[in-house]
Amino acid sequence: MQLARRFAPFLALFSLAAACPGEDGHSHAHVKREFPSAPLTPPSRPLVWGDVNIIHTTDSHGWLLGHQKTSFPEPNYSGDFGDFSSFVAHMKLLALEKDVDLLLVDSGDLHDGTGLTDGFPAGGVDAHDANKFVLDLPYDIMAIGNHELYIFNNTLDMYQNFAPKLNGRYLSSNVNITVPDKHGNLVSVPVGERFRKFTTLKGRKVTSLGVLYDFTGNDFNTTVQKVADMVKEQWFHEAIEEEPDFFLLVGHMPVQRDDWPLVFNAVRAVHPTTPILILGGHSHIRDCVQLDGRSMSLESGRYMETVGWMSVNLDENSKSSNKNLTFSRRYLDPNRVTYEFHTGQKNQTFDTLAGKLITAGLENLAKQFDLSFQFGTAPQDYFLDRAPYPSNSSLLSLFAAQALPVALKINNTRASIPAFFVTNSGSQRFDLYSGPFTKNDQLTASPFTDSFLFIPNITSGVAQNVFNALNNAGANERKRELIEREERYKRGEVDMIYREWLREMDRREGAVERRAAANLTLGYVTTDSCPGVGDDTLHAPLPFFDTPDFIASDPPANTTDSTPIDFVFVDFIESQLLEVLNQVQTERNYTTADVSLYTPILANAALGLFAQEAWN
Repeated sequence: MQLARRFAPFLALFSLAAACPGEDGHSHAHVKREFPSAPLTPPSRPLVWGDVNIIHTTDSHGWLLGHQKTSFPEPNYSGDFGDFSSFVAHMKLLALEKDVDLLLVDSGDLHDGTGLTDGFPAGGVDAHDANKFVLDLPYDIMAIGNHELYIFNNTLDMYQNFAPKLNGRYLSSNVNITVPDKHGNLVSVPVGERFRKFTTLKGRKVTSLGVLYDFTGNDFNTTVQKVADMVKEQWFHEAIEEEPDFFLLVGHMPVQRDDWPLVFNAVRAVHPTTPILILGGHSHIRDCVQLDGRSMSLESGRYMETVGWMSVNLDENSKSSNKNLTFSRRYLDPNRVTYEFHTGQKNQTFDTLAGKLITAGLENLAKQFDLSFQFGTAPQDYFLDRAPYPSNSSLLSLFAAQALPVALKINNTRASIPAFFVTNSGSQRFDLYSGPFTKNDQLTASPFTDSFLFIPNITSGVAQNVFNALNNAGANERKRELIEREERYKRGEVDMIYREWLREMDRREGAVERRAAANLTLGYVTTDSCPGVGDDTLHAPLPFFDTPDFIASDPPANTTDSTPIDFVFVDFIESQLLEVLNQVQTERNYTTADVSLYTPILANAALGLFAQEAWN
């Protein structure tokens, strides 16, 4: 009823859909949805159902309207959250027909990623509006992610407005928020619930946790307890004391090379043979591992590019048996072809009313946030990792060599002075595709609100030497980088893990041959630690090129190495850059006193300003 009331004003949209192919210069997404923009490869085989089945999402980061670009692999992920809702509804009916359990689980990170979450007007809260549509799906368990904790107001919104609506199904086993109690005294309390015990439709008893990895980048008045300390807590031991039919351990933590074994072993110490199903997240990859023969751990990618599937057949006396259980797992490409294949529906019968209402509501939210505002028309695709840097197809080259020198000189009193621009390659988050470059594309590709500083009268040659030195770290620097990498991971950075996964995929034997095969489209090609093939749809792997940590503009025109220029750089590398600058030259010792703000324009505005200048 809540969903129907909220979307009643949109019901008229469906009778008009065929009659309004465009408005305000852009097409409606629901037209594209009914007729895929590119031929899509169907799944290779049906799903394997078991006694207990799980549909899994994680790290959705606001990608609720699906991936709308036409260049592959984007069409693979073109299903929106309304499509996903319809898929879940049909799968629930199939589970009833098969007389089995089907659970819906999410492992966190709803915030930060697209205009639907980040494009809110002044005074708003990230993802507050988008998350209302997440609540319309029948999730059995949702766990908190680190992106729910970077900004206190986001955490508070989850505590006050999101978790209560899930009635105990939103879990934050080791995450607290500090808020006033009814007497005005500050108290530290869980954002959601520590654990949940429930009974499935088929009468199976479940104990569930919602664990966050050892994250250190959280905002004030939020607390993340280390996993190693969490498993020693009295509440934890009380929660796992009673034996369920299976444990459902959900959390924002990679299923390999992190602390899931601490939780797993703590449960196993009490219940040596009880089935344990682990649903992880955070590192943005597809992954699976079995910690023993009666357990499976699944991680299901990022950005609604993957919907995970896990199934298990339980033995009759699952609590006392020590035989290996039969598990299956699958990584689904979230699109209507996939969804219709696995539900046995056709395009005309697939959409549910609830799904249509969610799609209409998301499109209306995009309109409210003016996400279709167009800065210009991109002449081609630009890639983060699929093109070498520097090159004409590199987004990093576009940003550093073309966008920054144009955007940062707009209304700048120093525009006439030659300048050399340096920033980090992590400043860009997602590929930029040909066609309209919109507010949503800008928020997706280049979201970070970094400032630009400068030091005047640095010679062009010295500036270029500093840039080269930043990228050519020696042995001591590489050791420091490894330490910094660990710290960056603790603060929430996962790009290095995701990119290593892509590199491995590209380097694997047969990658080039698969790309050359005309019958395979680009997409993920997963190798994990579980038996059999995990990918639901067969693809050729994406090409991958290594990129440096730092990127720069071309040397300013009509200058020599001895020409004094403005040395412009992104603010958070200030201390590192000053250290290298004082190593590269010894004529003067530069300090923060020599650094000034170059422009009030922030990094996240640069591509849009450039597009307005160059792509119209």
